[in-house]
Amino acid sequence: MNRAEILIIDDEAPIRKLLEITLESNDYKVWQAETGKEGILMAVNHPPELILLDIGLPDKSGQEILKELRTWYTKAIIVLSVLNKESDIVTALDNGATDYLTKPFRTAELLARIRSVIRRNQNNADSSIQIFGDLEIDYAARIVKKNKETIKLTTTEFNLLALFMKNEGRVLTHHYILKEIWGSAYQTETQYSRVFVASLRKKMEDNPNQPKHIITESGVGYRFN
Repeated sequence: MNRAEILIIDDEAPIRKLLEITLESNDYKVWQAETGKEGILMAVNHPPELILLDIGLPDKSGQEILKELRTWYTKAIIVLSVLNKESDIVTALDNGATDYLTKPFRTAELLARIRSVIRRNQNNADSSIQIFGDLEIDYAARIVKKNKETIKLTTTEFNLLALFMKNEGRVLTHHYILKEIWGSAYQTETQYSRVFVASLRKKMEDNPNQPKHIITESGVGYRFN
């Protein structure tokens, strides 16, 4: 039994009930809040392993809740919302959301996203070597291997791949990637990320045109699987 604790912040009782049944049947322990204020109080008093957050709350904008939580809460926050505009998704991710699913969502997909982010939470953050399928990265030695063979990467390519691997399963927006790799002054230069992602795919993907590791989230950014 994993018994990871998940906090649901959502004002819709039927959604909370569906999530409660789904999560508890998969051995998660569930806490519930129907307002932003209540959710923040519960998170402060008993920090969960993961928060499922609705954007449309009755007392406070979910985007504001995200910003407030991210001043101290470092674990995963998955947004569940009926808002499906690209701008809403990008804003939530830039405000600190780990992932974003639109309602109605498929429970199997939600559970897969939850497993991914909790696995990342529970990984040893101090480990200098991580393995993802056929890929292995040694952060200390700055070496990447595919099927045990070393891949020659430039400094920028290595930094970009390391950023993806450290955020496995999380959608990274173009703005976030550009800020982390090139600095705040380059946050509008989206061609930088596209060019270097294309270069990485050529070096590490079996088929760069059908990548299995660096996945494009259209109009938003990329996700590392």
